[in-house]
Amino acid sequence: MSNSYFEIIRSGVNTTIQDRGRNHMYYVGITVSGAIDQRNYKLSNKLVGNNLDEAVIEFAYQGPLLKLKNGKINLSVTGDVLFKIIRKNSNIENGVCYKNYILEDEDQIDLISTKNTAYGYLSISGGLELNKTWNSYSINTKANVGPNNGKKYSIKDKIFIKNSDFKKIEEIEINYKEVPDNIIRVIKGTNFDYFSTEAQNNFFNKEFSVTKLADRMGIRLSGPKLENIVSSNIKSEGLVKGVIQVPADGNPIVMLSDHGTIGGYPKIGVVISADLDRVGQLTPGTIINFKEVSLEEAQNIFKAYIEDTNKYLNECN
Repeated sequence: MSNSYFEIIRSGVNTTIQDRGRNHMYYVGITVSGAIDQRNYKLSNKLVGNNLDEAVIEFAYQGPLLKLKNGKINLSVTGDVLFKIIRKNSNIENGVCYKNYILEDEDQIDLISTKNTAYGYLSISGGLELNKTWNSYSINTKANVGPNNGKKYSIKDKIFIKNSDFKKIEEIEINYKEVPDNIIRVIKGTNFDYFSTEAQNNFFNKEFSVTKLADRMGIRLSGPKLENIVSSNIKSEGLVKGVIQVPADGNPIVMLSDHGTIGGYPKIGVVISADLDRVGQLTPGTIINFKEVSLEEAQNIFKAYIEDTNKYLNECN
């Protein structure tokens, strides 16, 4: 094991390890997990020369304060994040997202907070020294699966770093900024016809607000109550990230990375894949509107999303 590590001085609100996710485990009730915002996850790895599927540190709202011990590393921060580099001589540098930095022994990085989004990402060149669980490094705190016994990190915990092959990486900066857009595109869910005509119209034409009941499992919304005219409970069916369930109270819930693998609430819609990063980054109080698209449109929009992501990844080459 490497003797290079981060000592956690402040743990932050929800600091975990994430990667692309844990596939092919639904049959035993284990969801995919993985980074909430897959584009920012990939960009963070690309900036420090990692494989795109390397594990990173994901944090929400208030991030951790980390002190580097016994090493020298390249790192980058992605997302809309306020952070500072605190050098061991007490000099303080204001951090810039989508840029790489060198940290030396006893330097600190203070991930103060996200700003207009929920999640940020910290990647380290060469990666973190962790063991995979079911072929993934992702932590699922709901199931206690993954590194750190499946729990979010706490004060005085250590995050070990692969530092044996440190090399200086040319300074890189990506000119990336998420364009705000509160229109969330969806396709109709399998239980769309369970809802009254008024509810269907309200779903696509009225505003919904993100509540404080939001985490890696899902986001609860408030807005016009969506009337169910068939049954507010169904036999439990499989769920996917982005599915929008409506419980008996009529307020929708958007499932995110740590969602349950089955659920018995009717599904009015599914967020298209290209909008999942943006949905995961929504903060409490944000007003959104849902817009229906066809399956063919969703596929074309996803192709454009992949092309756009690759454009930014290629800036690092």
